[in-house]
Amino acid sequence: MEELKMLGVEAVEFSGKSSAFTLSVLGKGYVGIVTIAHMQGKKLALKMQRVDSERESLEHEAELLVKANTVRAGPQFAAVTKHFLLMELIDGYLLEEWLTTHRSKSSVQTILAEILEQCWRLDEIGLDHGELSKAPKHLLVNKADAPFIVDFETASTQRNASNVTSVCQFLFQGQSEVCKTIASVIGKRDKPELLEALRNYRKTRNRQTFEALLKQCLTNNCNTN
Repeated sequence: MEELKMLGVEAVEFSGKSSAFTLSVLGKGYVGIVTIAHMQGKKLALKMQRVDSERESLEHEAELLVKANTVRAGPQFAAVTKHFLLMELIDGYLLEEWLTTHRSKSSVQTILAEILEQCWRLDEIGLDHGELSKAPKHLLVNKADAPFIVDFETASTQRNASNVTSVCQFLFQGQSEVCKTIASVIGKRDKPELLEALRNYRKTRNRQTFEALLKQCLTNNCNTN
């Protein structure tokens, strides 16, 4: 309670599609639970550290979120104490939900392009999100149709940053519902050419190989049905 007072939190709202015991919450992970904080007439996302978490505090995650913000990625950092992290509240939908109501090829391509661009910028600063190859809970789209990468609790600057290749795996390869929906809207990818573009990007990570990969992801369709 003292930490919440230090942050200026006036009320905590328990609502959302996830649950923690009997409470509704916005999200729940291994490290924390996300709820809504009310402050001076505004709503922010409040991440509170779980009592069974092995982390010492949320301060390192806050540092990584601030780093992500420098390249226009992640929700905007607001404040942190040892056990609480305040950040921008993304009022919107999981990407999977957003895709069920947005079937325009151009709008889907625009959202995917921006997700890939954010991943490119994170790769450039050496910040690896760590969870983007299985990202159903980590990609949100707000009500203004702007995508966000969220939840940097397992992020690191000590690993080789592989955000672009990880998110490509989630969005364009495999059998997830997100992958199937994307393929139904923008067309199936040419798998050999996509894999070649991914190999080239891993081998030589620069803007040229990224844009070649971007083209394979969004515009070059498979020639067969």
